[in-house]
Amino acid sequence: MSVDPSTVPAIQARTLRTLMGSQVLGGVGVASGIAVGALLAVEVSGDESLSGLANTTQVLGAALFTAPVAAIMAVRGRRAGLVAAYVVGIVGAVVAITATVVGSFPLLLAGTALFGAATTANAQARYAAADLAEPAHRGRQLSMVLWATTIGSVLGPNLIGPGKWVARMLGLPELSGALVFSALGFAVAGVLLTTWLRPDPLLTARALVDGPLPGPGLRPARRSVIAGARIILATPAALLGAAAITGGHVVMVAVMVMTPVHMQHGHAEVEVIGLVISIHILGMYGFSPVVGTLTDRWGAPTVVLCGVGILLLACLLAGLTEAGWSPLLMAGLFLLGVGWSCTMVAGSGLLAGAVPPDDRSAVQGAADIVMGLSAAAGGALAGIVLGAYGYGWLCLLSAIVALALGVGTISARRMVSLTP
Repeated sequence: MSVDPSTVPAIQARTLRTLMGSQVLGGVGVASGIAVGALLAVEVSGDESLSGLANTTQVLGAALFTAPVAAIMAVRGRRAGLVAAYVVGIVGAVVAITATVVGSFPLLLAGTALFGAATTANAQARYAAADLAEPAHRGRQLSMVLWATTIGSVLGPNLIGPGKWVARMLGLPELSGALVFSALGFAVAGVLLTTWLRPDPLLTARALVDGPLPGPGLRPARRSVIAGARIILATPAALLGAAAITGGHVVMVAVMVMTPVHMQHGHAEVEVIGLVISIHILGMYGFSPVVGTLTDRWGAPTVVLCGVGILLLACLLAGLTEAGWSPLLMAGLFLLGVGWSCTMVAGSGLLAGAVPPDDRSAVQGAADIVMGLSAAAGGALAGIVLGAYGYGWLCLLSAIVALALGVGTISARRMVSLTP
């Protein structure tokens, strides 16, 4: 595989268009599943204290599938890894639907864990957008792919209502209808990537650095995610990037996955719950281009600190609300999404630019595994905290995590000079 450098801008433009399209479709699928995860757990298990486990296993599954997806990308490129992840996500949606029919909670958890692979695809797509990006525009182009997720992710939770109608038509439990939309979204996203993500952006980036390659199937295996973790620890910019995406994601997941249960305690309708989650997801992705531009202009550490401040405010507002629906809760969840966007875009930009193409899939995979496992633990603990102490305490503990990220970022800025 040889690449004419003059063709790179056209390849990058095609890559961005394809990734943005797949993110819309994948966003529908992921958001639909997340919106009903806690509710399905309660419905199938009959135990509210287990409400956080469905979304927790989904997050855990996303973390566990990151390593094999990164390994596939290391040898065969971004396209093969993303498509494989969506295929596993489809299987997960089908298994979860089956679990609701037979009333098996363990089977539901198995399905949501497999479903998490689609979340891995959604997450890894942002790195594919950065493979061929110019350093001065890396943050903005990476953020454009995140922004495209807005359409699908805002639409997804609002499919709970239509999903009930689909479920009744198919003879399924009503809440499982949202998972039907998930499977369809993943399938179409996989077809789009298979057809249009050519040439592969990661393999193209390597060819530009290394020279002609014998082909993706013949390329020797790249570094493992364990080696990627060592590189992160030895590279200050990558370490800050990994800390930023992990800290911001833990705070967001812990508060977000328990919000539907908090609202249900106040007898909020599922359509209202879906609306609040949609507003939250709008905050996560809707302002990503602005965040990316600011990252290119101000530097990633500054944007991470902005994200920390927004996360602290979000936890304060959400933590002050009573059970049910309120404008204050909606505002808190919206800001929770914006704060997450700041830490995710800035942190991902650092990870994309801190290492050469040969090491990217390993480093990015290792960082996403740590992020996912940490968020899974946070989601599991969130259910326990909510049941034992309440939503306010959950928000307070989440704010402490955000504050720790802020302190670490300030220390990193003082210790070493970092650029986006």
